[in-house]
Amino acid sequence: QLQLVESGGGLVQPGGSLRLSCMIPEFTLDLYAIAWFRQAPGKEREGVSCISGRDGSTKYADSVKGRFTISRDKGKSTVYLQMNSLNPEDTAVYYCAAQSSIGPCGLGIYEYGDWGQGSQVTVSS
Repeated sequence: QLQLVESGGGLVQPGGSLRLSCMIPEFTLDLYAIAWFRQAPGKEREGVSCISGRDGSTKYADSVKGRFTISRDKGKSTVYLQMNSLNPEDTAVYYCAAQSSIGPCGLGIYEYGDWGQGSQVTVSS
């Protein structure tokens, strides 16, 4: 089972930015699709963005397109989620997840078997 170590959550004002990090030590990102999910209180966990293993192609949920950017640094075995123009509706616990795959990534929760511990993101004035 993979170990995914998240960091970077916190409290930010509306319109602000945060960057989340997900480090996956000991494994090459070329072999894994990595996704970010979030879960707000009382709501189901939803896919936010993902990045494919082999070619680094990306996908985004409609709610974050144009505001969030997923990227990776293979040398550091780390995937990032840059979140800009945050609003209170983005408040949630954010999780990174991994899937052993070299094909296109997806945002379905059941596609992923390994999960990080979760990072709280709170957008409030």
